[in-house]
Amino acid sequence: MYITNTETVPDGEIVEVLGIARGNTVEARNVGRDITQGLRNVLGGELKGYSELLSKARDEAIVRMEDDAERMDADAVVNVRLETSQITDGGSEVMAYGTAVRLR
Repeated sequence: MYITNTETVPDGEIVEVLGIARGNTVEARNVGRDITQGLRNVLGGELKGYSELLSKARDEAIVRMEDDAERMDADAVVNVRLETSQITDGGSEVMAYGTAVRLR
């Protein structure tokens, strides 16, 4: 399965648009991480615990989008985009979406 943020697939001709493939996940912070990241926030520097959490969430959203595209019998997902939004004080949603297509 090709996953790309461009409108086309190199060396591939899109012959059918199948619809929007999407995948999302909601990840919650944990209390222990909040304490250590809170200290880091005061002292300065990257909040690595949160960076890792969001990276894991992005990867999971992309896998779920790919699974959705496979259910549509797609060969590729083009124009892939990622969005993040806060759902609650302690949780964020990451969504991956793009256009599922068939290639010649």
